[in-house]
Amino acid sequence: MNLGRTVFSQLVDFLPTYPFQLCVDRYHGHRYVKDFSCWDQFLCLVFAQLTYRESLRDIEACLRAQQSKLYHMGFRGPVSRNTLAHANEHRDWRIYADFARILMATARDLYRNDPFGVELSETVYALDSTTIDLCLALFPWGKFRRHKSAVKLHTLLDLRGSLPANVYVTSGAVHDVNLLDQLLPEAGAFYLLDRGYLDFGRLYRLTQGCAFFITRAKQNTQFWRRDWRPVRQSTGLRSDQTIQLTGPKTSRLYPDALRRIHYFDAEKELRLVFLTNNFLLPALTIAELYRARWRVELFFRWIKQHLRIKAFYGTSENAVKTQVWVAVSVYVLVAIVKKQLGLEVSLYTILQILSVTVFEKSPILEGFSNFSDEFTDAESCMQLNLFDF
Repeated sequence: MNLGRTVFSQLVDFLPTYPFQLCVDRYHGHRYVKDFSCWDQFLCLVFAQLTYRESLRDIEACLRAQQSKLYHMGFRGPVSRNTLAHANEHRDWRIYADFARILMATARDLYRNDPFGVELSETVYALDSTTIDLCLALFPWGKFRRHKSAVKLHTLLDLRGSLPANVYVTSGAVHDVNLLDQLLPEAGAFYLLDRGYLDFGRLYRLTQGCAFFITRAKQNTQFWRRDWRPVRQSTGLRSDQTIQLTGPKTSRLYPDALRRIHYFDAEKELRLVFLTNNFLLPALTIAELYRARWRVELFFRWIKQHLRIKAFYGTSENAVKTQVWVAVSVYVLVAIVKKQLGLEVSLYTILQILSVTVFEKSPILEGFSNFSDEFTDAESCMQLNLFDF
């Protein structure tokens, strides 16, 4: 029952407070803290993400304008620009990273039975990264090129629900392939990787972990064909081969056999060659799985367009990582709200409605009662043409 509570306070009810406190205690987040707690800091940044605040001064002005409602929205300490800036600079970003991972696990459990376009019971992940450009003078710790800084978001996306299973925030100079070293292979799961992750030594560790990968081959890959299987060329398939790497280095890094699938997209006149360590799935299913990898590109486009991760409230590495992890938490929180309230509208629509109703004292469902979305999330993907190779 609402009983006159704001929409923001009803939204906060979907956040588990005890696990958050455990994250704070793990990194001593409340050491030397008097009034403005880590929970207050987190709520301020969640409010900023939901309502598209552009600066710390903007956050302070908007919250102070609703001073009488802040206590009932979950705030316990006074909100000020300087206090929030100090918290972003000095409170360990790992508090919010660990809490975001707790929310990810909750959301993935809710979406575990959702379809993603390919009939497959196993878990399918897409691993990719996106780069956010920064000013070298303000963010020297993120040096990317000679006159440029950047931060990279490496995301392992669970295709069921398009939910991040993990996110790694690094400077722009960190190459994508290095993230495979931090990946703990999940037995039986599929990992969809672009050519930036083509390192046969690291891919062999996935095979040893009983996980499957699908990636694209480079033109200079040296191999010999051990076997082949017939294909229906009307489906776009051109060949399905079992190969052995013969390069002086690659044959040592990956001594086992690989499956090489050649696919031709007649509409775009594009030839694609896939490499995988799975020999059981039909060749066309392998191609369809790789096509689904573009959901991670949709995820990056969504968070860049609808969350505050391209402009930051602080310039230190700690402040940037804190803001990124809170943004990820907001994305996952909206996904949890959608599933638990049984909403049929898209995540974008939910975020837009929440952004203009956070101070309203009405049931959270009221804002969605007279709204019908014209497109589902999958249909929106087709509109954006993001399911192409």
